[in-house]
Amino acid sequence: MTDVTSAKSARRPHHWRRDLVELAALFTAVVVAEAIANMIAHVPDGTVLLIASAVALIATAAFHTWWSRRHSHAPPRASLPRPAPEGPVAARPAATSLWRMRTTVRDEPGSLAALCTAFAEHRVDILTLQTHPLAHGVIDEFLLRSPAAFGARDLTREIAAAGGTDTWIERADAHDLVDTPTRVLGLATRTALDAAELPLALSQLLGRCTIHSQPPAPSAGHGPATGVPVEGVLEGTSMRLGEPNGGTITVDRPYLPFTPTEFARARALVELDSRLGPRVPRGEDVLTLPEGQDITIRRAGPDDHAAALAMHGRCSERTLSLRYHGPAADADRYLDHLLSPRFGRTLAVQTASGRIVALGHLLWDGDETEVALIVEDGWQQRGIGSELLGKLTALAAEARCSSVYAVTQSSNTGMVAAMRALGLPLDYQLDSQHDSTLVVTARLNTAPARPTLPGAGSGHPGSEQADRERR
Repeated sequence: MTDVTSAKSARRPHHWRRDLVELAALFTAVVVAEAIANMIAHVPDGTVLLIASAVALIATAAFHTWWSRRHSHAPPRASLPRPAPEGPVAARPAATSLWRMRTTVRDEPGSLAALCTAFAEHRVDILTLQTHPLAHGVIDEFLLRSPAAFGARDLTREIAAAGGTDTWIERADAHDLVDTPTRVLGLATRTALDAAELPLALSQLLGRCTIHSQPPAPSAGHGPATGVPVEGVLEGTSMRLGEPNGGTITVDRPYLPFTPTEFARARALVELDSRLGPRVPRGEDVLTLPEGQDITIRRAGPDDHAAALAMHGRCSERTLSLRYHGPAADADRYLDHLLSPRFGRTLAVQTASGRIVALGHLLWDGDETEVALIVEDGWQQRGIGSELLGKLTALAAEARCSSVYAVTQSSNTGMVAAMRALGLPLDYQLDSQHDSTLVVTARLNTAPARPTLPGAGSGHPGSEQADRERR
């Protein structure tokens, strides 16, 4: 709105009724004045009194005119321009913290209202809320934004005063801002695209937990033979889920018991994975070696068992022992486990003729992640191991792993050099029982971005297209 428009809107509208009232008042005043003048003229000193009355009337009229102009035409105080404030125009937003919190309340009207009132009194904002019904009571799970000065102890104290019990609280981050249905659907999509995503999906669904996948025993058969019923078993901080092939998935979270709602979600993910069967997303990277020869790096799966077994046959006993830390004859029996997407991700390096010459493994080891490599003797010292290790580390970083570790022998200078070439902080630890065994751990919080295989990354829809655009 312009100043001209504002000035026009500030004026009072002019009406004919007002003019009529003023004219009637004027005639009335004239009649009254004439009557007074006639009365005064017939008394002594009437002329003097008449002149004095005229002067008083003129003074009163002048004062009224000055007063009305000053107050009637002045703009409202709120519309007057204010002086510009000194310093920053906009105040900085107050610092806040994100929290994930669970508490148990009585299953009765008003219990949740008491918690919300306690939050409101301390300017704590509820971003999301989930309810987990129990046999006795309800677990309310909140994502909260609180003033930075209002910490975990303050929240716990106020919740206890409002009727909450068994309260658990921890820091949250931006990933927790995604609402639960969206997060569950995303995890289901990732699991459907890549069987190796199931442990990661369960971990992100249930929080910090340890996941162990046990393959079926040779004579176990199916389902109940493992000792786990089809519907699974929930025992406080542990859950066991059976698979149709006879395997078992065990999930442990010692710091927080599982709820029946979480158990149902985990069981649905495992059932989805079991129904879809083994699946490995397609995708490959073509690299040129220093001597000019092209090789292909791609995801490997159970279908590559025969080719991987043939590569073992071309490797020396020393190469096999460095990789599998045991007799060379035992190397072949590990292939089924390593190539299964249930236990991690495997990258294969193949030549133009389709022969596999190297394998790299990223293995989900409970709440830790292991990397391992084997390169055929005739293809060593060409940078293949370093390239494989870099891609495996990138996959671990995309899976939000905090670190990866490699178990090797202290004499395996090639593996140690490949780990150092990552450019990441490393920790070295010698086995207390076997001084020749070395564990090298790389922390991924400063992991550099590297291009990943199409379909070998996070498993989200569109990742294949994104990788094509990067290349």
